[in-house]
Amino acid sequence: MLNLDFLSLPLLTASVLIFISLLIGLFSKRAGFSFLLAFLLTGILAGEDGPFGMRFDDYRLSFWVGNVALAIILLDGGLRTSFTTFRTGLKPALLLATLGVMLTSGFTAVAAVVFLQVSWPTALLLGAIVGSTDAAAVFSLLKNTGVRLNERVATTLEIESGMNDPMAVFLTLTLIGVASAGGLSGPVSDNMLAFAQALAEQFGWGALIGIAAGLLFAWAMKRAARLVDAPDGVLALLVASAGLSVFAFVTWFGGSGFLAVYLFGIALSKKAGAQLESCLSALDGYAWLSQASMFLLLGLLVTPSTMLPTLLPALAVALAMMFVARPLAVWLCLAPMRFTRKEVAYIGWVGLRGAVPIVLAIFPFMAQVPDAPLIFNVAFLVVLASLLLQGSSIGWFARRMGVALPDDANERAMRAVFGDFSLSGGTSVADVCQFYGLTPPPDARLSLDAWMAQAFRRPLVVGDHVLLDGAELCVRAMDGPRVRTVGLKLPDAPVISP
Repeated sequence: MLNLDFLSLPLLTASVLIFISLLIGLFSKRAGFSFLLAFLLTGILAGEDGPFGMRFDDYRLSFWVGNVALAIILLDGGLRTSFTTFRTGLKPALLLATLGVMLTSGFTAVAAVVFLQVSWPTALLLGAIVGSTDAAAVFSLLKNTGVRLNERVATTLEIESGMNDPMAVFLTLTLIGVASAGGLSGPVSDNMLAFAQALAEQFGWGALIGIAAGLLFAWAMKRAARLVDAPDGVLALLVASAGLSVFAFVTWFGGSGFLAVYLFGIALSKKAGAQLESCLSALDGYAWLSQASMFLLLGLLVTPSTMLPTLLPALAVALAMMFVARPLAVWLCLAPMRFTRKEVAYIGWVGLRGAVPIVLAIFPFMAQVPDAPLIFNVAFLVVLASLLLQGSSIGWFARRMGVALPDDANERAMRAVFGDFSLSGGTSVADVCQFYGLTPPPDARLSLDAWMAQAFRRPLVVGDHVLLDGAELCVRAMDGPRVRTVGLKLPDAPVISP
């Protein structure tokens, strides 16, 4: 008789672990912790040092599942990113996804040399592995914290997490070669030129093929919608398989598959948003399954007992990354971008690490780098600390920094932020000053929206505020790039600073 234990036992184990982690996640969410943390901890408890004692060290399988899962998550994130908001956060996000990752990696490498006493090649490799924010963590936590961030901050964080994987992967692969060789070979200028050329290929091919494939698939979807009425589930499978095909092809071609699949989703959403509307819920289910599978497997890889000898130095590196490296890199990148001081502080804090650093930490094992076990353990502790400290404080810190917008249904909160009066964005500043008894500024002939845009010298978003003779004007509603309504809080009312 055929024995089906090879099918039933692994399937039973996987389904039970996912079920348990989801139950834990539902309760942990009430305490302010992430679902992702529940998946990760369930994997650890099921692993070698946990009660279940499962021995799992298949790094190739974990690497494969991790990459496929990240591709699905980035596809889902791209499909939910509107093109209008994408333009709002593109410039700062692109700077953070490139220069920001490099700076964070470098600052973290300094901490690794100081606290872990490792060589510079190993320290730089570790910095590159933990240097990027994680799309799975950022998309999940921003969506499920119940806090609505102002558009500029939210889109900057989301687009950065969707676009910084190419830099992290590229730095990791480059530095693995350096660590394996014991240092750079050849003149510095030649190495820098090769580095820049390879980076341009990664971003260039990823962006070009991703956008082109998204536009082409959108055209095909529109044509097919006129001929065939596809069920929502089938449509979701078509989109997911197309996204994975783009990811695989671009990776094979030498570009960044992660960037390609994210931009594929954005381009597809812009051109065929109406056709996609019905299948987004199914794609959300795929993304959750991807997150669960990925974090469970990565948790199974971890053996906590091997971390004890380097626990304190590794935690010091994690804290240095969260409190020094990431905030400093964000400040240096966003200083010329006219973000407010509190917006910069919030973006610096929400540098969530998740599955990406752990997946990247598998690279050294596959390349047989001598310090691979140490790098993996430190990367895991960085992720754990990030999910515990940063992940649990996203909502609280948003309110503390004034970047959280009130719920439209909460009239009291709306008045506290936007004031008691709502004015059309096209109203002239002179008319407002005359009606409310305010001293007009020199350029009072301008409309409210033009005057505020002139003050900020950048596109406005909901929540932007500026003072007018002691009164506070705050953008209350937008109609695309145009300010529809402006809230007014008079000088005798209590002003709540963001």
